[in-house]
Amino acid sequence: MRTVSVIARYLAGVIFLVFGLNGFLNFIPLPPPGGIAGQFMDALYASHYLWVIFAFQVIAGVLLLANRYVPLAVAILAPVIVNILTFHALMAPSGLPLALFVAVLWAVIFVDVRPAFTGLFQARSQPQRASGWTRRAVTSSVS
Repeated sequence: MRTVSVIARYLAGVIFLVFGLNGFLNFIPLPPPGGIAGQFMDALYASHYLWVIFAFQVIAGVLLLANRYVPLAVAILAPVIVNILTFHALMAPSGLPLALFVAVLWAVIFVDVRPAFTGLFQARSQPQRASGWTRRAVTSSVS
């Protein structure tokens, strides 16, 4: 499973780095989508909203390829992938296969770094107890 996760991490890293950079440099010319998808994309481009999305894609792609802060990259990409899936499912179904492939890659990476997210999946928050060191440091500074 570790090998599959490494392959998924590199593939996702390349995909997000290339498509994120393409948003800034336009080295892969893509035809604009028609209909409501085109209107939606026009609004995102006109508002410069996509610059933020492309920046997140580039940052996460670099983190995945460098194998540094992978849980952070996974957290950054989660909402990006949800929006990509929603866009393609509702407005441009021709891109849905690639969007699903990227979502599967993300899931494989997430399973590998799942321990970093254990605190998010607790039903109730646990109060943190002060450690002995903290208590001693506080009491010694007060005295």
